[in-house]
Amino acid sequence: MAKSVIILGNMAKPLVSEKIAELRGWFERRCRIAAVCAADAPLPAEAAGADLCVVLGGDGTLLAAARLLADAGVPLMGVNMGKLGFLAEFNIEHMQKHFDDVLAGAVKPVDRMMLVVSVTRDGKTVFGSPAANDVVISAGAPFRMIDLHVAGDGKQIAQYLGDGLLIATPTGSTGYNMSAGGPIMEPALDAMTITPIAPHSLTLRPIVVGSDRRIEVRAGHVNSGTAIIIDGQVTAGLSDGDMIVVGKAARGARIIPHPGRSFFQTLSHKLKWGISPHHAE
Repeated sequence: MAKSVIILGNMAKPLVSEKIAELRGWFERRCRIAAVCAADAPLPAEAAGADLCVVLGGDGTLLAAARLLADAGVPLMGVNMGKLGFLAEFNIEHMQKHFDDVLAGAVKPVDRMMLVVSVTRDGKTVFGSPAANDVVISAGAPFRMIDLHVAGDGKQIAQYLGDGLLIATPTGSTGYNMSAGGPIMEPALDAMTITPIAPHSLTLRPIVVGSDRRIEVRAGHVNSGTAIIIDGQVTAGLSDGDMIVVGKAARGARIIPHPGRSFFQTLSHKLKWGISPHHAE
């Protein structure tokens, strides 16, 4: 029986819908297309039983697909049609080259840890979401420092005064976390980073904790525009006294890796990591 494949695309990106239409016949000769979906639309019921999801867009599209399909365990093959393509490692040519091997199981998906976050206000849950990259608490307007009290499994970790805080998965460690001065983690690690954003202290530094931790963040004092942001895509407002709880999700994302490139090669190629400076003579 032919393998079942979802084609999911960021239709807002130039040429994505045209490329999907162009490739449809190519896909149909190799698999059964379960659905063709826009990344910002609900998935049809039959998508949950697919053998593979080919994601055309960029890293943001792949993150959205991870949140949509993590519970279903559908492997994701990211095809970059954006700028960076750090997570969406394949271009169209490489996707076509490796597609048959992926369907045959010769290229195995790797598990990427995800987070689950909830916000409780006055004893009621007002927000919840999975996160593939990170959970960010951002000060927002009027851009005064905010006060966040962080605990792990009920035991105090630190009080953070500054512009906010982010909690990242290993996958998300190369995103906002890295830009904020947090550590880069190998994708297979079972851990998360807690990285302050512009802390008003010389002593507060990013830390790495085990994924078995239940991280509790109490909003001591926040601004009217303070928000929690999931993967840079899903947002909700926060108020004084809110409790944000972050932990490891029961199921992670399953990502098809590029078979011709290691994580460190991707770091070097995409982010110029580990490349010695060239000194002018």
